[in-house]
Amino acid sequence: MKRNRLIVDGYNMIGSWPPLKRLKDQDQIEEARDLLLELLSNYAAYHNYETWVIFDAMFVPGLSQTYDQYKLHVVYTAEKETADAYIEAMMDEMVGVLRNVTVATSDLAEQRMVFQKGALRKSANELWRDIQKTQLDISQGDENYDPNAYQRMVPWSYQQMRDLKSLLEDLSK
Repeated sequence: MKRNRLIVDGYNMIGSWPPLKRLKDQDQIEEARDLLLELLSNYAAYHNYETWVIFDAMFVPGLSQTYDQYKLHVVYTAEKETADAYIEAMMDEMVGVLRNVTVATSDLAEQRMVFQKGALRKSANELWRDIQKTQLDISQGDENYDPNAYQRMVPWSYQQMRDLKSLLEDLSK
C-alpha cells in the first residue's frame, strides 16, 4: 500500500487562504502560521497524510530548524534558501513506488517541477477548498474521522517484515 505524503509551501498558503491572509495583513504572521498548522493537522489526520510544512526564511531570517508539531513535520529553511528549493530537494528522496506525494503550492514554476519529478500538485485554492470540505465533514460527525488515528502505513505484511529481518541478519553475519 502506498504512503500518502503532502508537502505544503507554508507562506504560499498564508498569502492565499482568506483567514490566514487577514492575519498576515494585520502583521500577525505567527498567528497565521499557527492557524495554518492547526488546519493542516486536522486535514492530515482525516485523510491519513504524512505532512511537511515548509516555511522559507522570508519572515524569520537566520533561523533554520525542523520540528514536529500537531503531528506535522515543520521546516524553516536556512536564510537565503527558498521553500521552493527545499521542496525540490525533497522530491528526489520522496517520490517513489511506495509513496504518493502531493505538493501544495500556487507557484507555477514549482508546479512544473513537481510534475517532472513524478509528484502531484494542488494549488493553494484547491487545498483550501479541501480543508473547508474536511472541516464540514468533521463537524457533521463523519464516523471515519478519528483525530488520534494518525499512524504510519507500512506497505509490507508481517511475514515480509520477518523475512526482511531474517535476510538482514544473514547478511550481517
